[in-house]
Formats: sequence, C-alpha cells, structure tokens
Amino acid sequence: MAAAEDGTAVVQTGRKLWEHPDPGNTDMWRFMQEVNTKRGLKLKTFWDLQNYSLTQRSNFWTDIFDAAAFIYSGTYTTVVDERATVNQIPRWFEGVKLNFAENMLFSRSGSDPVTNRRGTIDKEDDKIAMTEVREGGSEVRNVTYGELRQRAALLAGVMKARGVVKGDRVVVVGANSVETLLVWLATAWLGGIFSSSSTDMGVKGILQRAVQVNPKLLFMDDAALYNGKVVDLRDKMTEVVDGLEGCTNFAGAVAIRRFEQARDISQVPKTETWDSFLARSKPSSPPPDFVRIGFHEPLLICYSSGTTGIPKAIVHSGGGLMINYFKEGRLHEGLGPDSVTLQYTTTGWIMYLANVAVLLYGGRTIAYDGSPFLPDAGILIRLAAQHKATKLGISPRWMLELAKNKLSPREMADLSSLRIVTSTGMVLSDQLFEWFYDNGFPAHVHLANISGGTDIAGCFGLMNPLTPVYVGGTQGPSLGLHVAIYDSLLPDGPGKEVPHGTPGELVAAMPFPNVPCFFWGDKEPAATPGSKYHAAYFARFDGVWAHGDFCCIHPTTGNVYFLGRADGVLNPSGVRFGSAEIYGVIERRFADRVQESLCVGQRRPQDQDESVMLFLLMKPGHKFDRRLVNEIKAAIGSDLSKRHVPRYIFETPEIPTTINLKKVELPVKQIVSGQSIKASGTLANPQSLDYYYQFAKVEELVGPKEKL
Repeated sequence: MAAAEDGTAVVQTGRKLWEHPDPGNTDMWRFMQEVNTKRGLKLKTFWDLQNYSLTQRSNFWTDIFDAAAFIYSGTYTTVVDERATVNQIPRWFEGVKLNFAENMLFSRSGSDPVTNRRGTIDKEDDKIAMTEVREGGSEVRNVTYGELRQRAALLAGVMKARGVVKGDRVVVVGANSVETLLVWLATAWLGGIFSSSSTDMGVKGILQRAVQVNPKLLFMDDAALYNGKVVDLRDKMTEVVDGLEGCTNFAGAVAIRRFEQARDISQVPKTETWDSFLARSKPSSPPPDFVRIGFHEPLLICYSSGTTGIPKAIVHSGGGLMINYFKEGRLHEGLGPDSVTLQYTTTGWIMYLANVAVLLYGGRTIAYDGSPFLPDAGILIRLAAQHKATKLGISPRWMLELAKNKLSPREMADLSSLRIVTSTGMVLSDQLFEWFYDNGFPAHVHLANISGGTDIAGCFGLMNPLTPVYVGGTQGPSLGLHVAIYDSLLPDGPGKEVPHGTPGELVAAMPFPNVPCFFWGDKEPAATPGSKYHAAYFARFDGVWAHGDFCCIHPTTGNVYFLGRADGVLNPSGVRFGSAEIYGVIERRFADRVQESLCVGQRRPQDQDESVMLFLLMKPGHKFDRRLVNEIKAAIGSDLSKRHVPRYIFETPEIPTTINLKKVELPVKQIVSGQSIKASGTLANPQSLDYYYQFAKVEELVGPKEKL
C-alpha cells in the first residue's frame, strides 16, 4: 500500500495471485447453499454470506451450531441477546452444555452436515490422530484416536482421584507433544481449565502466569531439545514448584519424561514422575464421566504477551472456542477428516490451539518440537512432504529466511498434497506474497495471511475460498465478526468509522461467541469499567472492541491490511503510518545487506513532536555506513513519501524478540522515549533492551548535526 505526500493511503488493487479453481466444491459454498435452502435466501458470494452473518446473527450462529454437529446436552431458546453490546459480554447458547475432550475424541454418528457424506467424521480406533516429530525429524511417534481415548481416560481418572474437579486449573510447561495434548484432554474431560507455557520460557515468565490462576496441578517436561542441545529442566522445575508454594490450591507437580530415560526428580519438592502418577490408576476402574460445562464457561486460559508488565490471564469459554474453530477451520480453511496439519508453534502461543483442534473434525495433526531451521531451513518442507500435509502453518519470519537463502519449497520436495499455507505472527510483506507464488510454493496452494490473536483465540482477518488472493493484507474478515476501522486521531470516546481505504484502529462493532469470558482475578462482572478487561479493549471507544491494530480495508477487494500495532503507530508531524510499511521497504530493497530491522517512534516529555527511529541489524560481512543510510532514506521517500523517512537510522547488535520469534517494538519505544522498563519473561533475549537506553539522549549520540 503506497502513500501520498501527506501520509494518507493511496489504495491500489495489487496483483491477483490465486483463486480457487472450483469454488462450488468447497465447504463454505456448500454451507451457503444449506443456508439458502433453510432460510429461503439467495446468497451467492462471500460478501453475501458475511452480510447475512452480521444482519441475521442469531440465524447465522444457529446455522453454524447445527452444522458443527457437536456432542452436547441441554437446549437453548436464545442464541444471544442481540440488544447487548460487545462490552456487555453477552452469553451465547445459554442452556447448552458440552465437553471439549469428548468432541475431540468422539464424533456424532450419522452424516456430515456440511458435506452430507455419511461417515466422514468418524474417528476410528486405528486412525492416526497425532504424529509427534522431534527436532530434525529423527524421531517420530504416532498415536491413534483409540490410543488417545484410552490414555486420556486413564489420566483423567488419576487426576480425578487426585482431587481435580470442574473449574480447577491445570498448568503444563511442556513441548508440543502427545503428553501435553493428553493433559489438556484429561483436564477438559473433568471440566477443568487448561493453561500452558513453553519450556523455553524463563522461570519468571512461567510464574507470572501460573501463580495468577492458582493451579491444582503442574505438569512439566523434565528435559527439552532445541538447536541440537538437550536442556535439563529439573532446576527450572524446582524453582517453579517453589514459586507455586504460596498458591492455596496447589497439590503438586508431575514430571513428564521427555526422552527415553526419565530424569531423577527425587530432589524436586512435591513432584512425582509421569509413570508413578499414572500408576495410581486402578486397572478395573471405568473411565470417569465427561463433565459437560456451560457453553459460556471457562476451558482455556491464555496470556497476553506481557512484554512490558504482568501478562493478563485471558479466559476463553469452551463453547466459544469450539464454535469459532468450526467456523474458521471448516468453512474458511476447508479442514476435515482427510486433513493433515503441520503448524509450527510452541505451547505458549495461541497457534497451539490451531495445531491440535483439527482433531475436532477427525483429522491428523503433526506436532513438531524443536527449531524450524535444524538441521537446515528445509526441515518443515520435508516433513510436510513426507507426511502429506494438507495445511502448513508458519510465519513471515520463516518465509523471509527461505527467500533470503534463495530456497524454493516447490523444488525441494513433492508438495502436491499441500492445499493451504497460513502465515501469522507479524505483518506479511508484499514482497513475500510475490515470492510465495513466483519462487516459493506450487501455484495451487492457497496462501492464507491471517491475523487475530490470543485475545479472541481466533482471527479478525482471514482467508476464504470464494475470493481471490491479491498481494497484501488478509483476504477479508472472519464470518460473523463486524470488523470496522475507526478514526485513530480521535480521543477516547464515541469513536467514528472511517471510509474504506483510510487507515485507523481496528474494532469489532458487535458481539461474537469467542470474546473472552473474563480475565482471571479481574473485577467482576467481566469488563466492568475500571477492570483490566475494560482497559484492554473497551476504554478506547464506547461499545466496541478496540483490538489495538492499525489497519485499513481495501475499498475494492475488502482485504484487511494490518499495518502494525496501534500503540506502536508512528506519528511524526501528524502523519500516522505503521511500522510494517517501513519494514516492507527494507525487505524489498535491502534484504541482501540488512538481516532485520526495528522501527519505533520516540516522544519524550520534552519533545513537541515524534521522531521515527529505525534500527538495522546487518547481515554478516556487510557494513553499516552513511551511504547505506542515504540509500534507505531515499528508498523510503520514493516508495512511501518523504514524510515517512525516519529521522534517525542506527545500527543495532540485536533486536528483541519473544520466544515465538516476534520482534518487539513497544518496550524499545518506551525506552527511547525516556522510560525505564522491567523486561518480561516472554522475551527470548531481554538483555538486548539494554542497548537502546542510550538513545533516550539521542542528541548526545549524533551531536549538533545529525551524523547518521
């Protein structure tokens, strides 16, 4: 997306890259025809269906609920109070009770309501449900639906005997493994609430999360593998258990054997091994009954990034997660019993849900644990080909590494089974859209640029099979979500929607089922003024969910462009733009010399205006000098506008990232603006922040006249 001299958007329709060869043979199309028959409508396009989902909300979500064919009990008379605003957190499908584990492990008998093909959602005992792959692909183990059912039932029985009841929190610090999934299934089986963190998170980060929710049990891997190194986690386990001592509900910890030989955990307090924990089971005991919870009741606790403070404990309902994932996975992505998904993720990221939830449809998930670049950058491509993955989930960072190294996935392996590649985690640049089809993947693959996040356990911007893929942005909104763009220059208050083509702040103007039910430990009722929940989403504009993204909707295609975080929006001399626009220029023009970049705004208490700072991490063997600075400034001025050109450009030895490899802007923005911050446990390299404090006194670095 280009910009005029005054910084406003100049919206052009990008190059068309892909469109479905047979839209009438997609699950979204079939669902739309079912709606037409049922409701006497004549919906023909994606936008017709989206309009129906917003103007007839109760009918639409009833249609989704019926199509999902969940196993449930109870009845409902009202889908949702349509008079309620999103900040009132209205309840959906009140009277319905269901169980996440029951629906993951079993399916209703009869025909598939979307494809109308009998038996397609059966989860036979011998069908593989999960394939776990260790770093480098050297170790593989498969687990079938029958084994998952048996092992989850056994674990649920032991956990019940240990005192786990409905509403208890169970925390896992573990790899993307069979055991982590078993703990979630067993917790959900009993009506408990699941929460997970990755093993590479620091003790501080783990405890910031776990202590908040006062868990009943902690499950933690005894070792981890990353970048070819095996890490003993027993010292970390000891510190975490010690840190949970003050939790009144905490009953003890279980050490999960990560490798063939279990570690001796006799010196870790209040902890027993996985095998000894399971040995408590009585062989003749029948499995416990599934505890079905209300549609609106808690199932999962996720956490905000916490890059500048204590992470918020975001509580998601079982019904909200399940119905939204059916809508996204089945209708938008076309997932089903024949799907094989490989999502690169840690267990501390919301994409872990996307990794395992394919089991709701009887599909198969590939759980990869380790570095995506070991033994080389082609490991995920080879795994996708080997296991005939139909969906691959990765990030722009991963694609950029392949593009920089001139690697072409379609030349590396047979990807004929692959149908979708999803990309999320940061903004996908225009040049990576082009690379994907020109040099990267087969032409038949649907590139699905998606954006949403932990806050809603879902997407605002999403792919669909009924419209083309153009360069830039996400294909459009997620069905049932009223995505709008509000004027970002207005102060907190009523808010005002801007025309398509004008950048602003993304909001959700109507309620949707996967709104979090509450924040753990927050003021009640949920989202009441003065609560953390209200401050996070509802304090900015009245009656709508403000997500904090700086976005623009294309006036012709309806694509939603994510330009950066609203709290990191750059605003020199009143010209507002997103850091992603700067990154796009760097990646397009200077990828041969610049490895990574970070762009933030500086506004200290004494500053009358904001200054834009661009930090460059150089590739080995390439020099940072005035000539490069001048080239970059000229390129930004040419591609965007002169008013987008950063005032300062500096070299940096390291760019701060989260453990999920997202580069982090806000702490750097605060530091260069004169604040002192306490680094969060979510940062992979918290020491990298120290370098940026010197730039709070930038005048002392550049002297009377700017040198660089």
